[in-house]
Amino acid sequence: MPIHQQTNTGADAIFVAQAQTGGEAGATAAPDAAKEVEVAPASSGNAMPEIDNEILQQAQELAAAGGPVVAILVTMSVFAIAIMCLKAWQFYSLRIWQRDVARDALNLYRQGRNGAALDRAEQSRAPTAVIVALAIRGISSGNIPEMTVREEVSRAGTQLLETLRSFFRPLEVIATLAPLLGLFGTVLGMIEAFRQLEQAGNKIDPSILSGGIWEALLTTAVGLAIAIPTVAMISWFERIVDGLAHEMENLATQVFTIELSKVTIGHEKKVTSRNVSKKGK
Repeated sequence: MPIHQQTNTGADAIFVAQAQTGGEAGATAAPDAAKEVEVAPASSGNAMPEIDNEILQQAQELAAAGGPVVAILVTMSVFAIAIMCLKAWQFYSLRIWQRDVARDALNLYRQGRNGAALDRAEQSRAPTAVIVALAIRGISSGNIPEMTVREEVSRAGTQLLETLRSFFRPLEVIATLAPLLGLFGTVLGMIEAFRQLEQAGNKIDPSILSGGIWEALLTTAVGLAIAIPTVAMISWFERIVDGLAHEMENLATQVFTIELSKVTIGHEKKVTSRNVSKKGK
């Protein structure tokens, strides 16, 4: 019995010691895990600044490799982006895509409701609405010759379109000069590469020529990267303005030829109804 009790007591002591050791280890591991959890967000939060610094460093290296030509191209790209943003804001503020107001005013004018048509047209800043309102106001006055009203509407429309076409020329210049400047930088880079190759003499290192060619082609790539989107934006802007000019001329002409436009619209409706009936049969 004493020996048995002593054995049990020893086992209990070992179990207690293990439990205490495990508890201390758990207590020690818990703060370490908490520290790891606390450190993880900090490391992920610092990832973005490191990426930004790396991108900025690469940009600086490319600018240094391209020389002054790349610096000029980057400056031109900044101006191009500023002009594009300015034109987009101008188009949005003038609501040049809004055509319903002018058409509603023209329909009211066809019905003989000149006052309601004028009020409807003056509710919008869209160029189409401005031109229709000017034409209706001139015709409704009664004491202004129609030819004078036509000339004033034409002048106002031309002025609006000229305002919308402003800064198109600088974009065209940038789109034209950017690839030429890039090619010029490439030529200068090739000249410098072959000059270094000549200075090397018998100790020709292929890396000298390849490095010079890489730096030379960089300017062409930058020039094309600026010219391509600039040309695309110019084409888009011009297409918008051309469509607006056609719509302005169309609506303004219908104000002066109201009787003829009524006949034309009636004839178009008859033709449309006939075609629909033939398809139904």
